[in-house]
Amino acid sequence: MARSPRPSSGKSSKQVDALKHNEATRRNIPTAEMESFFRREEDAAPMPPKHYPRARPLAEGETRTPEEPRQPELIWNGAKITITDEQMKELAETGTLTLSDAQLVWRGKDRQDWTDLVVNVPPLYIQEKIHPKAIIDDLKRRTAEMREAQAEMADLFADFNGITPEQRAEFYQHDLHWSNRMILGDSLQVMASLSERENLKDKVQCIYFDPPYGIKFNSNWQVSTRSTKVEDGKRNDISLEPEQVKAFRDTWKDGIHSYLTYLRDRLIAMHDLLTESGSIFVQIGDENVHRVRAVLDEVFGAENFSSLISYKTSVGLGSSGLDNTANFIVWYFKNKSAGKIRSILRKTIPGEEGASRYKTLRLPDLTEIRAPNDDSAMPEGAKYFRDQGMTSRSASKTTLFEYEYQGTAYRPNSGGWRTSLRGMERARKADRLLQTGKTLSYRKYYDDFSAIALDNVWSDVSGGVTSRADPKVYVVQTGTKVIERCIIMATDPGDLVLDPTCGSGSTAYVSEQWGRRWITIDTSRVALALARTRLMSARYPWYLLADSREGRTKEAELSQRAPADAPVHNDLRQGFVYDRVPHLTLKSIANNSLIDDIWEKWQAVLEPLREDLNQTLGRNQPWEEWEIPREAGDPWDGEAAKMHAKLRAAIAKDDIGKKSNNLLAKLNAKFGRNYTFQTLPDRPIDPWVNDEAIRLHNQWWEARIARQKEIDASIAARAEVEYLYDKPYSDPARVRVAGPFTVESLSPHRVLPASEEELIDDIAAAEGRRSPADADLAGQDFSAIVIDYLKAEGVKQQDKGDRISFESLTPWPGNFIGASGTFVEGENGPERRAAILIGPEYGTVGRQDLVAAAREAVDNRFDVLIACAFNFDAHSSELGSLGSLKILKARINPDMHMSDELKNTGRGNMFVVFGEPDVEILDDGGPEIRVKVNGIDVFDPNTGDIRSHDTAGIAAWFIDTDYNEESFFVRHAYFLGANDPYESLKTALQAEIDEEAWATLYSDTSRPFERPENRRIAVKVINHFGDEVMKVFGV
Repeated sequence: MARSPRPSSGKSSKQVDALKHNEATRRNIPTAEMESFFRREEDAAPMPPKHYPRARPLAEGETRTPEEPRQPELIWNGAKITITDEQMKELAETGTLTLSDAQLVWRGKDRQDWTDLVVNVPPLYIQEKIHPKAIIDDLKRRTAEMREAQAEMADLFADFNGITPEQRAEFYQHDLHWSNRMILGDSLQVMASLSERENLKDKVQCIYFDPPYGIKFNSNWQVSTRSTKVEDGKRNDISLEPEQVKAFRDTWKDGIHSYLTYLRDRLIAMHDLLTESGSIFVQIGDENVHRVRAVLDEVFGAENFSSLISYKTSVGLGSSGLDNTANFIVWYFKNKSAGKIRSILRKTIPGEEGASRYKTLRLPDLTEIRAPNDDSAMPEGAKYFRDQGMTSRSASKTTLFEYEYQGTAYRPNSGGWRTSLRGMERARKADRLLQTGKTLSYRKYYDDFSAIALDNVWSDVSGGVTSRADPKVYVVQTGTKVIERCIIMATDPGDLVLDPTCGSGSTAYVSEQWGRRWITIDTSRVALALARTRLMSARYPWYLLADSREGRTKEAELSQRAPADAPVHNDLRQGFVYDRVPHLTLKSIANNSLIDDIWEKWQAVLEPLREDLNQTLGRNQPWEEWEIPREAGDPWDGEAAKMHAKLRAAIAKDDIGKKSNNLLAKLNAKFGRNYTFQTLPDRPIDPWVNDEAIRLHNQWWEARIARQKEIDASIAARAEVEYLYDKPYSDPARVRVAGPFTVESLSPHRVLPASEEELIDDIAAAEGRRSPADADLAGQDFSAIVIDYLKAEGVKQQDKGDRISFESLTPWPGNFIGASGTFVEGENGPERRAAILIGPEYGTVGRQDLVAAAREAVDNRFDVLIACAFNFDAHSSELGSLGSLKILKARINPDMHMSDELKNTGRGNMFVVFGEPDVEILDDGGPEIRVKVNGIDVFDPNTGDIRSHDTAGIAAWFIDTDYNEESFFVRHAYFLGANDPYESLKTALQAEIDEEAWATLYSDTSRPFERPENRRIAVKVINHFGDEVMKVFGV
């Protein structure tokens, strides 16, 4: 990056800042705590599903091929056509008719195209609000030196939303301050929700989509935050997350056919979100790149294809032939004619790639020499130049003419000149014309444009992750440099970037660095847990904002113009202050009328001197301007000059032999002189002895050089500049962290069927009551399977050997209770009645589900409620009982999801009770308290057991030290599982935050904090599998 010089003063404290998108807003959506309030509104007016029209719809029953293809195949859409009125008009007016191109067909596509793509639009709920700067500020406050010297810091969460208290409960009705977004859920439903509920249709500038490359497990998921090693086919490395399992099944249940359906459905939703000038980049391997292009052609239109980019992978594949060491990025615009593009320029080096023809130098005294091989031998002020063609393939009346230059007439060899007659004259006056052979060329200096545009072969970057500052944390993590280029090319600061496949959060990480707003989505809790940590601990350079005092000062320095005195607003949309290169063209010279004025001014000086010089030397044929020698003397002719050059070269190499002696004798014979190797002149010229001629010659060349300098300065002053968008200037005295962002999810956390009749699902719990439509959270078939497993295996509790074995278990026709069972409590204990809540087959049970089921269980005099689900949301962990009714939360072993070949993993215990975090409040009665986490109940997917009282299972834990029961703000964050996510920030802020304060980030005991006024705090604990539990404490 371009860097501003460091201040000359002594070392000072670094300022920690975050970028703000002051002009951007987002819809006010409910938090997990406010779900019950929002559900009342949703019940009254449920939102219908979103319909996406098909690009090439079919009438019901119509097919494109006689039979369903076994493999995807290309067919020509023009085999059968219906001509529209517009096409008939085109045919009549032009005599031509535009037909469709080919399209890719696959099994099931025809049936899909009988109807629109219909997608449910569930609401989104905020689970956490995170402001990374608040965590760093708290560490600075805890540093001993800062504690004494620094005043109380502002609460960054105080105005996180920017709306009135009354508006906070009016969801999807008001706009609030922008914060970036990390969303858990199926990307198709999330994108539909963003489009319909939040009016983001046509608002996204760039989408970076990294779908699975193929069917292998290790390209689709990561089981834990602790290891990026996932072996294909290894049973222990299969994801345990129900949403991940469903996503994998939906994508690959019919092989390549369902994969193409998965791709097309999501590309349709992405097309809907993109703005007219927007771009989509699809990262893909060689296995499916051709199919992806065909689907993109269908959804975006072949005419909107931009480029197929290739870049190096970290590992080559394909040992049976050539190693395949490249992956691909397919770039399409939504509307190519309106597409936004910011070319990335790469500075070149004379003599190397992109500037290999720059081998000649022009010195300040206007002499020309060959460029030395060693840059250290470069004469001061020398400029590289080369010749460039002066003709163009196309021609017009203004560019077809004969032009006389230095006494010779020239015509363009083919086409026409690149400029008009006036442009040729100004190029001549600027000394930009060259005689090369029998034609004219343009003198192009390296400094005219010392950069080349990036092409589509990125051999200089790799998709692998090699950075120590930002290490690999995810199994399929793409290097940031690749994503960075895509985002810079297609967006400006402040634009919105969407990544529907979050993974490790690389797109969000890069977008944050370059001042873009971002939304990232994933079905995996593990992925979001890793991405959240990565963003919370990220360190970025502070790029100078163009709309800031520092930025305007720097811009004035670069442009050599006085800075604007208008007020600054730190508007990020105005961009950064970028490094730049001049872009001087023949066109700019041709349009520079000042050249004529400068020429005329100096002609009044040069012409009299030339005439006097010719007269003093008594020349019969006066020299024209271009004939006046550079040195005061008579130049030797061409033959003699060549002999002189060979002799001087031999002398320089100390290689004087018979051949050199013969050549020297030939030169002496030509001139009738007696040169020796010691007396041979340095230059092939006979110096003048006339002092007056020497004086006039010197004056003429001084004026000639002055004219050239003035013309060159005039040209440079009017030259355009090209910004290096990937090289903004930074302030080394400031450190930047990520701006505020939220972690969100679909809620209830389940995937609903996509049929028209079933998409509207009245899922509500208002004042302890939900509608009968919600009775069966899972489908009946799945409920029967769960009941059968419960009968056979029972429920394992935390203590070894403590298992609930049912005496009887039958379906129950309740609203939320799916089964009723009896069991004996303990050995020879009383018989208890258990209500069974069966969670969704693919999704998560929330606190509201538990409350509603518990109320139903109490009404029906059950003794215990056993909730069986693959996952529970964080808030459900707070609920352990309702009155005298005990509530047990039993995790279902994910084996139940697997097909027979995947199910036999050796894991027992199909249902295991999952407890709550073991958290202790350390309170000595003073104004400050601390929190200690002793462990968490962790479900081990490899053994089917629960491990308790062990902090080794904790990836991270957060505290909201002033919990208002409306939102969970991450005011304290602690990382027990990561190596050292804050290493980069720790290095940058050594003077500002002491080692003791940094160490607290990796502790099971919190830093002290003041007892909140409302006397409530909340603690959230996340394990390595992405599971979250939360508990609220009164303090």
